[in-house]
Amino acid sequence: MERTEGGGGRRSHTAPFEQAVGRNLYSLLLPVCTPEWSRLSWGGEGGHARGLGRAQERREEQDAALRGRMAVWARHVSRWRCLLRTGCPGRPRGRGYAQAGRGFARSALLPSRNDVLPWRLQACRFVSVESCSSPDSAKDGSFSSPESNLPSPVKQEQAKAETLPDLNAKVLYEDWDDVPPSSALEEISEEEAVKIIAEPLLPLHSSTLRDYVDHSETLAKLVHLGVDLSQVEKRQKAGQLLLTLDFEKDIKKILLFLKDVGVEDNQLGPFLTKNPYILGEDLEALETRVAYLKSKKFGEAEIAQMVSRAPYLLLFSVERLDNRLGFFKNELGLSVKKIKNLVIRFPRLLTGKLEPVKENLQVCQIELGFQRNEIQQIVFKTPKILTASKKRLKQTFDYLHNIMGIPHHMLTRFPQVFNSKLLRIKERHMFLTFLGRAQYDPAQPSYISLDQLVSLPDEVFCTEIAKASIQDFEKFLKTL
Repeated sequence: MERTEGGGGRRSHTAPFEQAVGRNLYSLLLPVCTPEWSRLSWGGEGGHARGLGRAQERREEQDAALRGRMAVWARHVSRWRCLLRTGCPGRPRGRGYAQAGRGFARSALLPSRNDVLPWRLQACRFVSVESCSSPDSAKDGSFSSPESNLPSPVKQEQAKAETLPDLNAKVLYEDWDDVPPSSALEEISEEEAVKIIAEPLLPLHSSTLRDYVDHSETLAKLVHLGVDLSQVEKRQKAGQLLLTLDFEKDIKKILLFLKDVGVEDNQLGPFLTKNPYILGEDLEALETRVAYLKSKKFGEAEIAQMVSRAPYLLLFSVERLDNRLGFFKNELGLSVKKIKNLVIRFPRLLTGKLEPVKENLQVCQIELGFQRNEIQQIVFKTPKILTASKKRLKQTFDYLHNIMGIPHHMLTRFPQVFNSKLLRIKERHMFLTFLGRAQYDPAQPSYISLDQLVSLPDEVFCTEIAKASIQDFEKFLKTL
C-alpha cells in the first residue's frame, strides 16, 4: 500500500508497517504515518530506504512474536487512541475525563497543531518500539532519534509524563484475565501425544447392556446388587429404562421401599432381574398399593411373601388388584378367608392371565367330570392347577382315572398328583404292578396312597412302598 502527499510526489511505503502491527492498529496509526513522520523518524529519503531494508529484516524475525502480542494490544487500543488523539500520557478515569483532556489540550506545552504532531509520534514510538526502529541503523547514523526532533517544551513535559510500559515486559502478560485456550490444531510433541487417553465412544445402538456397564454408574451398581443384566436385556424396553435412570435419584428410593416391604437384601438382585420395570414406577403409587393390601387384612409378613414370590404384583394398580380378588371369589365361590389364604400361597394368581384360569375351570368341570364342590377343594389344596397346561392336565387325569382306576373322590383328596410328572407316575405304577403291589383302594390291605406314590424319593419308595431295592427298580426301568 502507498500513500502520496498531494502535489509533492513523495511516497511513503507503509505496507511492511501494516503487516507488522495488524490491520486494526494500522488503521488507528495511519493519520500520523505521513511523509513528515518518515522524515522525522528516518532522516530523509536516503536514510528512509536504508532503514526500511534493515527494518524489514528485523520485522520478519519479530513477526511471530508480534502475533502473540496482538491479544494484549487489542486490550489497550482505547488507551492508545486517547494518547494519539489528545496527546494525554494517561487516560483519566471517571466523569472528569473530558474536562481533563480539554484542559491538557489548552496547555501552553502544545501551542499549535504542528507541535502536537511530533508528540504523537513520540507516543507512537512507544507503541511500535520494536517495529519502527532498528539498532543496526542507529549505529551508522542513517536516521536520527525521534527525541532529537521534538520541541523543547515537549521534551521537558516528556520527562514528567507517564510513559507506556514496554510491550515486551512480562507485566503485560500478568494483566491478562485468562490464558487463551490451546487450539485443536496446535502441534504437540510425541511424549504429550502418548499421554493422551481417548475414551471409547458409546455405541448409538446395541443389543446388549454389556457395552454400557463401564460407562454407567447405574448399571455398575445394579450388577453389584446381583442383577443379571443378560436376563434384563431380554425383556422389552427394560434395558432402555435402566439407561435413562439415575441410581441416586431414581433407584435408591425404590430399593429402600422394597426393603421396608420385606424383601431381603440377598433377594434384591433376583427380584430386579425378574421385574426391572418397578424402578420406573412412582413411589407414591407403590406405597398406595401396599396400603391397599394391608386394608384387606394382609399382614406385613404375608405381603413380603407375596411380593417376593410374585415380583410383578406391585405393578398392578389398586383397581386391578381389587378386580382380581373379586374374580376368584366369584368364580370359585370361596370365602374371603380362603381366597386370602389362596393368594398368599400362590400370589401369581393375581398377576397372571385370567383366560387360562377360566379354561382350566371349565376343563375340570366339563371334560374331567368333577363337581363344583370338588373343584373348590382341588383348587384350594393345589391352586397351581388353575395355571397348569390343559393338555397335561387331561393326560394325567386320563392315566390316573382310566388306567389306574382312581375315582374322582380319591383324586379330590390327593390333588397333588396333578402336579407330578406323568412319566414318574407311569414308571412307579408299572413297577408296583410288576411286583403285584399296585393297590390304591383304602379299604384293601397293602393300600398305597397317591401321595406316597408321587412324593417319596426313589430310595424310600423302593424300600418302604415297593419292598424292593433301588437296583431292581433301575433294572426294571431298562426293560421299558
